[in-house]
Amino acid sequence: MYTCRPVRHEDFAVICTFPQSEEELFFMFPSGTYPLAAAQLEEAASKRWCPTVVTDDNGELAGYANFYGYEEGKHCSLGNLIVAPQHRGKGAAVQLLQSMIEQARNELSVPRLLLVCHHTNPRALLFYNKLGFTPCGMNRMTNRSGEIIVGIQMEMKL
Repeated sequence: MYTCRPVRHEDFAVICTFPQSEEELFFMFPSGTYPLAAAQLEEAASKRWCPTVVTDDNGELAGYANFYGYEEGKHCSLGNLIVAPQHRGKGAAVQLLQSMIEQARNELSVPRLLLVCHHTNPRALLFYNKLGFTPCGMNRMTNRSGEIIVGIQMEMKL
């Protein structure tokens, strides 16, 4: 069983341990530097909306997400979503994403929730699609290795 709450200062050091590789960090936080430092993530979170963590029954941090690109009455974008390795495939991501959807709908009052998922992350693409997101655009991007990748923009109408 998982529950969500707002992020706390002391959470950032733990969240920084979630990306297990430079590629995972790129999926979560494309402008982040690997290994991720708590101060870097906290600074980014201070410029975003609704930074949220999901915890298990023991209070262990299981995941993190926030919003960026908020335009009142129009949309916001889901950002920095990541789940701790030991909680992947166990429902933490579903609980966190459902909480974020509710916050976008009820706290930010936007009719659309957007996100960008890289074509090199098929597990996430399928996850978002399963939960109701549909592709609505593509962006050419360059990963940290200098390779061209596709950022697939997805949306959910709220």
